[in-house]
Amino acid sequence: MSTDTLAAVGEILARGGDADDVLRGVVAALVERGGCTWAAISFREDGELLPGPQAGTPPTTRTTRTPVVYAGADVAELVTDGAADDLLLARVAELIAVHCLVGWDTRGIPWDPGG
Repeated sequence: MSTDTLAAVGEILARGGDADDVLRGVVAALVERGGCTWAAISFREDGELLPGPQAGTPPTTRTTRTPVVYAGADVAELVTDGAADDLLLARVAELIAVHCLVGWDTRGIPWDPGG
């Protein structure tokens, strides 16, 4: 697992900000440091996957799909092409889960992706 990539993702998450900006930074870090030639996030909304931020060159070959789960619910997929380590992708998916809550019903409770 690339500690350099995890450190870069950790810095992006620590800076915080708008969820879209955070996720754009994460997919860019996976391309720049994580061995991916392309990385994207697809959000699950109403049972469908919708395209989200992406970085790199779109794939022409098979991709790796890593589920992003929040509170037991499948909320997104981290989709990559290249030589990224499966353990790295699983850890990144875990770290970004709170930022992938598109269409999430908070039942009136304010949502803070940083907290």
